Amino acid sequence: MQNRQGENQSGALIPDKGYRGFTLVELLVVMAIIATLLSIVAPKYFNSLDRSKETVLRQDLNVMRDSIDKFYSDTGKYPADLAELVEKRYLRAVPVDPLTESADTWIAVPPADGSGGLYDVQSGAPGQAKNGTYYGAW
Repeated sequence: MQNRQGENQSGALIPDKGYRGFTLVELLVVMAIIATLLSIVAPKYFNSLDRSKETVLRQDLNVMRDSIDKFYSDTGKYPADLAELVEKRYLRAVPVDPLTESADTWIAVPPADGSGGLYDVQSGAPGQAKNGTYYGAW
């Protein structure tokens, strides 16, 4: 016989049949499993993200260098800067460096003969790529 809800005659608590939930231990076990899975997956995700940024950087550099070569082939001189490639429609827009997330960090390399203009372009991103080379040397 019960006196109050959840107690029997001796005063001991009786589990309520309608109450369902998780114990603290069960929640801690689930959180430990999730943390373990995240510790396995997170490094792979960030490595994949870095590799994709490097791939985009290589592609952007190839497109800009190809545009510089086409400009030189058409005009017989190198463009003054990247903006001239956009003005003359060799590029739609100056691409954003995926590592610095800015279109203003490209480094213009003039021709070796000193004639002026934009001979090559390099990334202004600091640091090294996954293969050990510096981004500025690409």
